[in-house]
Amino acid sequence: MDEKETKMKQNVSEAGVYVSNMVPSTIFFEARFEVLRNNYEIVRQAQDSFSEQLRDLKRDIDSRFNQTHVNMSERFIAVDKRFEQVDMRFEQVDKRFEQVDKRFDQVDKRFEQVDKRFEQIDMRLLQIITSIEKLGDKIDLKDERQRKFTLKMFSIAMSFTGLSILGILIKVLNII
Repeated sequence: MDEKETKMKQNVSEAGVYVSNMVPSTIFFEARFEVLRNNYEIVRQAQDSFSEQLRDLKRDIDSRFNQTHVNMSERFIAVDKRFEQVDMRFEQVDKRFEQVDKRFDQVDKRFEQVDKRFEQIDMRLLQIITSIEKLGDKIDLKDERQRKFTLKMFSIAMSFTGLSILGILIKVLNII
């Protein structure tokens, strides 16, 4: 009887080793979920960083535009002072006005070009933001699919493990 118990304990011990080698530990699943979480955080940080860069770009563009506007305002103020100080003949004044009109035309053309450029930049920024939002949605969808798949595979693995343990117990206990 003692020898039979020893043999039975040895079989149970071997069965435990087989089962522990077949069943993945929770550490494996925790590591996989941690990798997914880290990847998700990295993508989120990159997205936040990109958003900050876009905001910085917008601020830079706005400051350049404001500086150009200030420079142009200063130039117009200087032109006004010149007109107040100059007491010339009408012919010279007419020539000056013609020159100033040409400058205004050039400035207007330049402002139109700048306005067009800002419109292009705004359109491009909207495209980039839309692209980022679509990318975020795709990542979220893929993440959800991966989670469902992982849970499904985990359930299948646990079912198979349960059946394996049941089979080993039946074999060890000599029920069949």
